[in-house]
Amino acid sequence: MTSHRKLSIAIAGVAVLAATAGFTGHGPHWQLTDTGVTVRFRGLAPVSGQVAWVAGAEGTILRTVDGGRNWDSVGPADAAALQFRDIEAFDARTAVALTIGNGTDSRIYATSDGGRSWTTAFVNQDANAFYDCMTFLDRRHGLALSDPVDGTFRILATGDGGRSWAVRPTAGMPAALDGEFAFAASGTCLVSAGGKAFFGSGGGSSSRVFSSSDGGYRWSVTSTPIPSGASAGIYSLAYRDPAHGLAVGGDYTMPGSAPSGAAYLHGHTWTVARTVPGEYRSGAAWVGRGPVALAVGPTGSDLSVDGGRTWKSFDTGSFDAVLCAGDGSCWASGEQGRVARLSWH
Repeated sequence: MTSHRKLSIAIAGVAVLAATAGFTGHGPHWQLTDTGVTVRFRGLAPVSGQVAWVAGAEGTILRTVDGGRNWDSVGPADAAALQFRDIEAFDARTAVALTIGNGTDSRIYATSDGGRSWTTAFVNQDANAFYDCMTFLDRRHGLALSDPVDGTFRILATGDGGRSWAVRPTAGMPAALDGEFAFAASGTCLVSAGGKAFFGSGGGSSSRVFSSSDGGYRWSVTSTPIPSGASAGIYSLAYRDPAHGLAVGGDYTMPGSAPSGAAYLHGHTWTVARTVPGEYRSGAAWVGRGPVALAVGPTGSDLSVDGGRTWKSFDTGSFDAVLCAGDGSCWASGEQGRVARLSWH
């Protein structure tokens, strides 16, 4: 039996168990690893159950190649004053990381030797731009998202695996709403699936999802039922494929209450989950190709076994980001150096 087939059977079994047993004595739980640091990791890039990268405050990037038993500090030497909020990794050697901030604090670094050396691939020179997150459509083609500049969101693009970047024209980008922006909370405000790119917003009169099928030149936009406000909206997107998406969020200033803070996409329509986490969530991820999904935030973690229609809490620890690798292993990261792998039993 292939490893992929084994994984599919295992996940299906966990889904049934979780749905019927209420997680009592069984089901998922996080296994914390010892990172040796206390910075906050909002950037997360799992490659497999053995290889993962995290990126966070004080220019810190860590990498493990043994499932989290050991972590190596591999951040760029000149980034100690910067805040990493996103990292995308292709393997144990190749990664691209994004720092946030106005003007030149927004930067992109790239490595191809496991972090022993980094190239400064992009330094933002526009004082009005603020880059939030990145995604890669494949190993060569990637996009980065800035909050609106002169009334429209700005897209940065690479065609060489992140070694060089250029600003996309804005003619195909719908106008931003007053106050609208994206949240640099978990590196998942901009994501991709099936060759398409998607980003979520908040801050304005409506939380919205933008989508592009041509590499970030032209975008369409639709409103979602997730409440929006000065610090509220969509904090994370996850797509299993272009027709099946998840959106989670809320208001980070009120982490204990988010009554309509999770929605799912089926086809072209966003619908609030029947049972939401009920609290602010900053990260979401699909587990494999089936209906199982995870959501995390500073007050806990939740599992859905029905494509985001209902959620059930399984952990009360604080995390900011969650992602699953191609082999089905799932990782989470957050404050106080917290990085964990998910165990299904």
